[in-house]
Amino acid sequence: MKTASPFHELEDSARVRVEFDGRPLDLPQGANLAAALLAAGVTVFRQTPVSGAPRGPFCMMGACFDCLVEVDGVVRQACMLEVTEGMRIAAPHQRRDSDETQ
Repeated sequence: MKTASPFHELEDSARVRVEFDGRPLDLPQGANLAAALLAAGVTVFRQTPVSGAPRGPFCMMGACFDCLVEVDGVVRQACMLEVTEGMRIAAPHQRRDSDETQ
């Protein structure tokens, strides 16, 4: 599915089905996961646990940890992973309600 994303992807790449927060996406097999998600129009990968501020890829080289996602139950940096068939990707942290922090 083409989006209005400013990121481009290779047209001849084989596609595999993954799931991001319950939504099916067809991404290029073997592509960098963070780059593939950005090209598919996903810009927010998670929210910070305390304030709920949106976060997405920043450095694209594994130094900043802003692109954290949960893949098949394990929290990882999306920029350090390759797309594989059947990945189940989700935001790793949910914003805490004020009653939980008291």
